[in-house]
Amino acid sequence: MRPIVDFGRGFLMGAADIVPGVSGGTVALVLGIYERLVRNVRIGAGVLGALARGRAAEARRRFASIEWPFVLSLLAGILAALVALASVLERLLEDHPVQMAALFFGLVAGSIPLAWLAVRRWNAGRAIVFVAVAVAAFWVLGLRSEEVGDPALAAYLGAGAVAIVAMILPGISGSFILLMLGMYEAVLGAVNDRDLVVLGVFLAGAVVGLALFSTVLDRLLRDHHDLVMAALVGLMTGSLRVLWPWPDGTDTARLAGPEGTEWMGALLLAAAGFAAVQAVAALGRSRGHAPPADPVRSPASSRRARR
Repeated sequence: MRPIVDFGRGFLMGAADIVPGVSGGTVALVLGIYERLVRNVRIGAGVLGALARGRAAEARRRFASIEWPFVLSLLAGILAALVALASVLERLLEDHPVQMAALFFGLVAGSIPLAWLAVRRWNAGRAIVFVAVAVAAFWVLGLRSEEVGDPALAAYLGAGAVAIVAMILPGISGSFILLMLGMYEAVLGAVNDRDLVVLGVFLAGAVVGLALFSTVLDRLLRDHHDLVMAALVGLMTGSLRVLWPWPDGTDTARLAGPEGTEWMGALLLAAAGFAAVQAVAALGRSRGHAPPADPVRSPASSRRARR
């Protein structure tokens, strides 16, 4: 019975992560499994690190300590959600680009106040970091087209390595990162087409990224939590440029206004997306869970992760 429950939890996490702005980590918080998930992720990263250093005995010991029934059931649910929903989202993105962009805009905008509140104490330095990152992201993202056309395998490898960061930072979703990189539709299409070569390269990138970034991000969040979160808020704010429903041109992400009466439906979808993220966060608070950054920052959870 427990594997079935964990499969269902994984499905909900996968459904959240495939939609930009809704974090699978936040859903894990609501379901009460975030700390357990992060602990197993860190152990898995430790296995890869031990193998890289040639410590086979340590790698075997760490490998055996992973809660495999929990992890495999969760992964199966996540993959099932990706396969089930990829074709639906791909079709919607193709047939209703303005409406989907508006919905994603609202979802990411709804995540910004949650990340803002996760900064325990704002000061001048953190405010400067927030503004600088927001301005830099807004400017840099205006220099490229919205989506990478026919990306090379190396692009999928890099996208997987960067997107896995979302597994460590529950305030941000992997799909959001893919949107920022212009790789969202390409990865979604690979899932829908069952392109095993591309998906294998993407997953390989995720494994490499997990091994490289998990320990570093954990340390940064514990030692410089507020600074990292301030930068994250700036990144999310600046990235809204990519999700503006009415881009003007393809060489640069110039912004235009709505055409005709389509702005009303787009506005309603953006508001619905904003409200959905706030509702998920409110559900987590009502169940007594801390804000998304707390489990990573908590000394108690850090001590448990090192055991």
